[in-house]
Parts: sequence; structure tokens; C-alpha cells
Amino acid sequence: GGGVMDLAAPPPFRSADYVVRFASQAWELAGAAALRHAVFCKEQRVFAHDDRDAIDDIAIPIIALSMIGGQPDEVVGTVRIHRETGHHWWGSRLAVAASHRTVGSIGPALIRLAVSTARARGCMCFQAHVQSRNELLFRRMRWNRIAEVDMHGLPHALMQADLAHYPPIADGIAGLRTEARRAA
Repeated sequence: GGGVMDLAAPPPFRSADYVVRFASQAWELAGAAALRHAVFCKEQRVFAHDDRDAIDDIAIPIIALSMIGGQPDEVVGTVRIHRETGHHWWGSRLAVAASHRTVGSIGPALIRLAVSTARARGCMCFQAHVQSRNELLFRRMRWNRIAEVDMHGLPHALMQADLAHYPPIADGIAGLRTEARRAA
């Protein structure tokens, strides 16, 4: 019998290996800025032209890099953290590339490194304004909702991390490794 050939295009290649660390090189910072622009300006239309603000001048940018052959390939996730006052820290602008959202481990790894590196720097309270549609992810990661707020025309939850679940990580440059989650 003449079977029909499957002409469906193969799925795009995705690395199974990711490193989450502080952005330190120019191409990493540019990749984080481009990803934020793609997610917050183009995809979600939260900002018209640019999502950068004064916090970028003081924030520590954290990125997720896909790794190919042990070498960093591209920035596929980002978040930034900053100390507001004393021991109070904030996380903001969490973004994962649309092509990598199904990996499942990138957002959580960014959140883990964000809170754990702030803890290593004396953080006693870590908060974030989380888009309501992402609240469940944060709840699973031991965050509590403090209040509901409207930001940039979107519903957000003011959330606070339970720091007992985030041991300090002193070296954000080395960061941490994560792998793509296998589908169950």
C-alpha cells in the first residue's frame, strides 16, 4: 500500500539545557531588552514603545539562556530585581520568550534565582506585582497574595515570597542550571 508521507514540518529545535544567571555581557543585556520589548510592547501591548523605566538604572538584570553544545545561544527569559529600601526587594518585568513558554522550568528558575540572590544580599521581604494570569505559578512557588491592584490597565496581584523556601545564592553570575520539563 502507498502510505501518505507526513509532510508536516518538524517542530523547531529547542535546547533541553538552560542557564539562569545575572546578565553581564552586552549581548545578554541587549537580548533581555529585546525580549522585554517583544513581550510587553508587541505581544501584550502593556507599553506603547518602550518598557524601560528608572528602575532599570538600579536593577540587577537576570536572564535565562538556552545552551547548545555547552555554549550560551540566546536569551529566552528575563527578570530584574532591585532593593527598594533596607531589606525590601522587588522583582519585575518577568518575561519568557513565547517560543519557550512550554518548557515550563524557565519562569520558575528565574524566580528562584531572583529571590535567592536577593536573600544573599540581606533581603527580608521580596515582593512583585504579578499579572493575575500568572498568579497560580507564584502560588505554587510559595508566594502569597497581599492585595489586588491595577497596573498599566491590567489586573495584578501584589505578591510576597515566603523566604523560607528560597535559600540564599551568593553567586548570581554562576547562576543555576535547569532542564526542559518532559511532558507527562
